[in-house]
Amino acid sequence: MELTASELWSLILQSVQARLPEQAFRAWLAGTRPGPLTEGELVVEAPTPFHAEWLEDKYGHLLREAAVRVLGRRLSLSFVTGDFPASPVLPALELHSPAPTQQPGSQESGHGVNALGLNRRYTFSRFVVGGDNQLAAAACMAVAEKPARMYNPLFLYGGVGLGKTHLMHAIGNALVAGDPRKRVAYVPTEQFMNELVTSIQEGTAAEFRRRYRHMDLLLVDDVHFLERKERTQEEFFHTFNALYDAHNQIVVTSDRPPKEIPGLEERLVSRFEWGLVADIKPPDYETRVAILRKKAADDALTLDSDVIDFIARSCTSSVRELEGAVIKLLAYSSLKHQDINVALAQTALQGMLRRDGPEVRPALMIERIRRAVAERWDVPAEALASKRRTKDLTVPRQVAMYLIRQILDTPLIQVGRLFGGRDHSTVIHSVRKVEETMASDPSFRKEVEALREELSRKV
Repeated sequence: MELTASELWSLILQSVQARLPEQAFRAWLAGTRPGPLTEGELVVEAPTPFHAEWLEDKYGHLLREAAVRVLGRRLSLSFVTGDFPASPVLPALELHSPAPTQQPGSQESGHGVNALGLNRRYTFSRFVVGGDNQLAAAACMAVAEKPARMYNPLFLYGGVGLGKTHLMHAIGNALVAGDPRKRVAYVPTEQFMNELVTSIQEGTAAEFRRRYRHMDLLLVDDVHFLERKERTQEEFFHTFNALYDAHNQIVVTSDRPPKEIPGLEERLVSRFEWGLVADIKPPDYETRVAILRKKAADDALTLDSDVIDFIARSCTSSVRELEGAVIKLLAYSSLKHQDINVALAQTALQGMLRRDGPEVRPALMIERIRRAVAERWDVPAEALASKRRTKDLTVPRQVAMYLIRQILDTPLIQVGRLFGGRDHSTVIHSVRKVEETMASDPSFRKEVEALREELSRKV
């Protein structure tokens, strides 16, 4: 049965309504309406640019999954600003830090995720290059200009919301812009795995392999999700070989370098290191200011320099946090009908701000955690920041990192600096190691939880 745009959108909304809080559904989805529908794309109209951007960022993945359930195939959804008869009132917002999504970034009015899975908003011209991402950005531009010539594969890694996905999409968009005939596919690792499972269940493995092994450019996001998934690793290994042997470009992203992905087969680690492995670190203050100015210019927003300075000093962990702060501030300003200034920003963003100042937590509290852990494990506090990796120091060092993250929510890169200049991937590993040990060792869990409770009362 052929569905109209209205019928299709209604079915999609019905599919997601039960999975969302009623307030969220009413606030962000109830006021939308369907636009043009083609074979591969449905345009969804939202009341304001902020609604459109919020829908893409927070609910885009959920809505596309619902479209697959309704249609039985993938459908591109584009969120745009519709020509609504009256100025809508923006919904009240809970003032807390926006939850991370699988695909970070925002959606531009009039643009969407195309049939290749590429977000047209993610281009090199919209990416701000700074000292912390310069190598990765230059490598991506080189790959877009001459795929499979210099860096194949290109492996990008870094924390959440730092621009890995943006750069990956930018490569695809640049390649397709230069030659629309190029075969390009963007796929999150989790989707690759789910499609593989479906192909096995339905006996369509050959079709699955043809789809991914004949691409000019394959972009695979969050490859760390291959961790301990033997069958998916096997399939990806052969897909990698087929593309590499055919001189086609492969780009992958992860939250850590290849050797630090637990449960990843050595042969895949080796192949990921054949090309270039480049990391992306959290932006420094100057880069954060440049990102905010760029976003304001791209979206025709007016943000005074003192407001930009306040946001840049308050939101230090990622690009996504900066963009989320701008969206929240603009929505709050529209809701309250007030001009944007620093005082308004302090109120609107209070849930995102550090409790004790815009840049960092007090050094006193961090030192208190380190000394409490050192005392509990009977080791010198200063030894936790040393380069020594002896067994008697490894566990308390990991516990201290875990508690600083849990109690103070200190950015990964800053935690690493507190412990002898270790990088963020070491901090991730330490936190996960503590969590795993707590799950398997009740006495260890009781000890860590007691220490956490004691320290939390002193924050």
